[in-house]
Amino acid sequence: MSEKRKTIPSLVKDPKLIEKRREQIIEAAVHLFIHKGFHKTTTREIARASGFSIGTLYEYIVCDAIHAEMETRLREAINFNGTGLKILKLALKSFIRVMDQMSDRVLLIYQESKSLPKETLRYVLGREEEISQIFVEILHRGIADGSLRIDEKHVKLMADNIMVLGEMWVFRRWALHKHYSLEEYTEKQITLLLREISVSE
Repeated sequence: MSEKRKTIPSLVKDPKLIEKRREQIIEAAVHLFIHKGFHKTTTREIARASGFSIGTLYEYIVCDAIHAEMETRLREAINFNGTGLKILKLALKSFIRVMDQMSDRVLLIYQESKSLPKETLRYVLGREEEISQIFVEILHRGIADGSLRIDEKHVKLMADNIMVLGEMWVFRRWALHKHYSLEEYTEKQITLLLREISVSE
């Protein structure tokens, strides 16, 4: 079984292969649920039956689902016909909304990261970096069309800062919910961010 797991690479970009592996996991889970019952089936048993490690199971079910949703929403924003400034506003709203909708799953990623095998952790962090790069792309667009002002050497830092703003709604929600609605938090963060980099505000 361990040899079988070693043949499954962690960093997979092929959507068809990802979908095929998800189907393997679902098929194994359904089979076990039928024979053992839902409450008696463990995650470890599902991993073993589908031929994956616990880390890989986590990678495909939790991590990819979250990052795929983030990427879809942000790509929709990028395809919007407008200035970099307008696209950034739209992307920020989409990003924070996804964070809110998937907050429990996002928390799970970070809580369990310390327990992940190195390859899986590398994969998770790599997917995070891909999301950050979308914001880098948006910022560059704003610089090019003159709607955003930011030194090139600080673009990556600003993209990472944006990631933290979205994730803060998840990590500090127990405190933030007492003072802000999702919409209020989003608007305030956008205002603070654009005060630093917007040409028109």
